[in-house]
Amino acid sequence: MDAPSSGGAVAAELLRDLAAASRILAAQGVVDGFGHVSMRHPSAPDRFLMARSIAPALVTPGDIIEYDLDCNPCNAGGRGSFLERFIHGEIYKVRPDIMSVVHSHSPSVIPFGLVGVPMRAMFHNAAFVAAGVPVFDIRKAFGATDMLVSDGAKGVALAGIMGNKDIVLMRAHGSVACGPTLQSAVFRAVYTEVNARIQHWTMALGGGGPIAALDEEEGRLADGPNRTAGTRAWDLWRAQVRAQVNW
Repeated sequence: MDAPSSGGAVAAELLRDLAAASRILAAQGVVDGFGHVSMRHPSAPDRFLMARSIAPALVTPGDIIEYDLDCNPCNAGGRGSFLERFIHGEIYKVRPDIMSVVHSHSPSVIPFGLVGVPMRAMFHNAAFVAAGVPVFDIRKAFGATDMLVSDGAKGVALAGIMGNKDIVLMRAHGSVACGPTLQSAVFRAVYTEVNARIQHWTMALGGGGPIAALDEEEGRLADGPNRTAGTRAWDLWRAQVRAQVNW
C-alpha cells in the first residue's frame, strides 16, 4: 500500500521540541525504555508526529515519523513504528482539542488502575486530575490480550473510555496524558506521576480517613487559563535537554 501523503513541512524547532519531550519524560521518571509522546501536525490536523520505535531517552529529531490518523506512516523510510501508536491516532480522531498525547507505564500511577481507589488531585500542580480519571480495562471488550493497544479497534475503545477527560488509566498497563499543547501534555504526564506518589503517601498517613483533595471546581480554577506552571516547568526541562545535546 502506498504511504499517505505528508501534511507538509514541520519547523525544525518543533521537531527538536518533540524529541526533547521524550527525553524530558525519561529524565522525570515517567518513561523508561518504553513509552512515547506524540504531537499533532501543526498545519495538518489529520496527521501526527511521533518518534520511531526507540527508547525515549535516545530520541533525536531525525527519529520523528509522520502518521495519518489511521496510524499509517507517511515517511518511515524503513524505520520501525511503535505498536501502540493507535492510542495516539484514535484519540486525535475524536478529540480535536488535543494536540499532544503521552503514553507511559508510570509506576506510581499503575496501582490506581488495579484497585477501586480513584486518583484524586492532591495539590494545585495536579489540578487537572480533579476533573476525573477513568480506567480503561482492555479485557472488557477484548477478553484476554497481551494488554497492548495494538490496533485501531482497541484505540477506539480506549478513546471512548477517556471521553472528554485528559488522563486515562489502563488496567495493568499504564496511562495516557493529553493536552492542548506538547508542553501541557508533558506537564500533565509528569505531575500525574507526582500526584500518584503524593496520594500513596497521603493514604498511608491518613489511616483510611477522608482526604482533603481538590474538588472539581478547585481543580478547574487551579488549572485555568492564567496558569503558568506548565510553561515554567517546560522552560526548565527544555533547557536541561539543550545542555546535554547539540540540537
